[in-house]
Amino acid sequence: MRAGLLPIFGLSEISVITGLQSLWKSDIFLALVVTVFALFAPYIKTIGTALIQWDLLDARVQPALNILGKLAMADIFLIALYITLAKGISYATIETAWGLYLFTGCILASIALGYVTEMTSNSRNVQT
Repeated sequence: MRAGLLPIFGLSEISVITGLQSLWKSDIFLALVVTVFALFAPYIKTIGTALIQWDLLDARVQPALNILGKLAMADIFLIALYITLAKGISYATIETAWGLYLFTGCILASIALGYVTEMTSNSRNVQT
């Protein structure tokens, strides 16, 4: 997203990485939580789902992976909340960039794939 105090001062780019860099300087605990939700949770869920689909990981892990996907979606909620709050302040300007929509789509696709994987593994377990 791009943010600025007033439109006449221009807008500066804000990304997950620049936000994390700023957080590490000011609040280490919050930076650690955001790092887990924004970076590690989506990666672990995606890699775990792929391992289940390739029969390299037990399908009983899928519910835990789905929780990770939902935790990653909490990141999207917080970003949307911040944008809504900032737009309510008349002195601030925020524009969302394409990365926010891409990130949201990836998280939603990950949750959908996790659900399909869970349903597939459940039907496989019933047949055996």
